[in-house]
Amino acid sequence: MEEGAGFKIAMGAFDQTRPPVSEVSWSRRHNFVSICHAAFILSKVDYCNVALSGLPKCDIDRLQSVINAAAHLTSDLCRYDHVTPLLNDLHWLRVRERITYKLCVLVHNCLHGTAPRYLQDIIQPVAEVTSCRLRSASSSALVVPATRRSSLGDRAFAVAGPRAWNSLPEFITGSSLLTFKKHLKTYLFSLSF
Repeated sequence: MEEGAGFKIAMGAFDQTRPPVSEVSWSRRHNFVSICHAAFILSKVDYCNVALSGLPKCDIDRLQSVINAAAHLTSDLCRYDHVTPLLNDLHWLRVRERITYKLCVLVHNCLHGTAPRYLQDIIQPVAEVTSCRLRSASSSALVVPATRRSSLGDRAFAVAGPRAWNSLPEFITGSSLLTFKKHLKTYLFSLSF
C-alpha cells in the first residue's frame, strides 16, 4: 500500500458519513465562526473595562482598533473600508462609551443594593451628604470626591463612577435595571454615531 493511503481511506470514509456541503451552508458556518471569534474578542475588551476609565486617548484608540477588527471579522468588508457604518449596523458602542456603560451599570447596581457592599459604601447621593436644601438634592446626582492627582485619582471608581452617572440625563437614571440598560445604551449610541 502506498504511503498516505490510510489517510485517504479515512477521509473517504469520513466524507461518506456526512452529506455534501453546499456553498450556502459553508457561508453560514463561516459567519457563525466569525461571530464567535468577535464575541470572544469583545469579551476580552469588555473584561474589567471599568478599570480603563480615564485612559489616554492613544490607549483608547488601540482598544478601538481591536473592536474595529472584530467588526470587520463579522462582515465581508475589505480591510480598508470604513468601519463606522458597520459598527452602527452591529449596534456596537465605541470603547469610551463601553467604559461609560459599564461604569453607569455598576453605579446603578450600587444604588439599588445589588453590587458588593464595599462598592456601595463608596457611592453617596448628594441628598444624603448635604445638610442644607439644594436643588441637586432632589435629583439623582452623586457626590464626586476631590482628588489630588488627576492622572490616577480621577480614574478611581469613587470618582469616575459618580462623574459618569452625573453626566447622564435624568430620565435614564431612575428606572429598573433592564430599562436602565436599554435607555443607557440607546443614549450612548446616539452620542457615538
